[in-house]
Amino acid sequence: MKTDTATFAQYLANKDSLRLQIFYTKINRNKKGKTSFKEYSFNLNNNLYFYPASTVKMPIAFLALEKLNEMSIPGVNKYTPMVIIDSSKKVYQHETPTSIANYIQQIFLVSDNEAYNHLYDFLGQAYIQQKLTEKGYPDAIIRHRLEVLLTPEENRKTYPIDFYTNEGKILFHQQGSYNKNNFPTRDVKIGKGYYNDTMLIEKPFDFSLKNRVYLQDLHHILQSVLFPEMVNEKSRFDLSEDDDTFLYKWMSAYPKESKMPLYDSTIYWDTYCKFLFYGSENKPTMNNIRIFNKVGDAYVFLTDIAYISDKENNIDFMLSATILCNKKEVFNTNSYDYDSLGFPFFKKLGELMYNYELKNHHSKHTIPAKFNINYNQ
Repeated sequence: MKTDTATFAQYLANKDSLRLQIFYTKINRNKKGKTSFKEYSFNLNNNLYFYPASTVKMPIAFLALEKLNEMSIPGVNKYTPMVIIDSSKKVYQHETPTSIANYIQQIFLVSDNEAYNHLYDFLGQAYIQQKLTEKGYPDAIIRHRLEVLLTPEENRKTYPIDFYTNEGKILFHQQGSYNKNNFPTRDVKIGKGYYNDTMLIEKPFDFSLKNRVYLQDLHHILQSVLFPEMVNEKSRFDLSEDDDTFLYKWMSAYPKESKMPLYDSTIYWDTYCKFLFYGSENKPTMNNIRIFNKVGDAYVFLTDIAYISDKENNIDFMLSATILCNKKEVFNTNSYDYDSLGFPFFKKLGELMYNYELKNHHSKHTIPAKFNINYNQ
């Protein structure tokens, strides 16, 4: 970043107030094709809280597929129609049955909150916490749904779910659940104030009951699915080869490449969820580059967890970053610094690291064939 002070001087000087953290994996391959990783970080600090926003949808998607495989119920798979039985109507509910696969597709294409909420119901707090702890992420806390205002008590509960055949016969009924386990207490307050409706409260905003996942944990969770052979067995997700192929496609696809559902390109443009390298720009994508990622955008935090691949130049690397876009340090307003501070940073950082890789790649470095995906299939 010091090689481009015109762009990055303000970020380097204010790294702590911006809660800026970066995690980077350089991927090396020798002449025999053996892969090795070398990790680097900038200002990585587990005590420098950031709100993970929609990045929590990524481990939830992986865990949903793992749970299906563990259940091993004939006829029940990621494509099986399912319905959430929600009498309270507080959680979004589809009018027609959809599936785990459809929810995961929507999560990676357009970061759909409703889809995440349904997978949260399928898993439940206790299962999520148990699995993430077993995989080596004991400090990760995913404790609430997104976009709906529920109390901590309400988020402990999940609703019953029915899985159906296409003819309407129930294959499996999952009871609702209640998480009796307690989350560790912590005190996380940020900023100088926040708005409660139209009233300014001159106190720091309280994130103590919000989700929390460290940046390097999110980075390693993505790494464990893309490169399971590079992590220890306990950290891997129980996924089938078909699950892997499915995930690789939708993590790197663009909204226009979805046939069901169809997305309006004026609302969901190609780079809608590709902060690193593209920022917030609605511009044509580079045909040789694919980004396998999950972004987060809420409470003025921007985050992107990404694997960037260039099949023509045989470049690939992993890059994750988070930043707070709130110079006034006041939350719940309509005046933030996404466009002036956050999105330009992600665009320039992605370009910077890509150009570094371009100058330092090796001729024998070949992108794994599993990432050559037919997006028209």
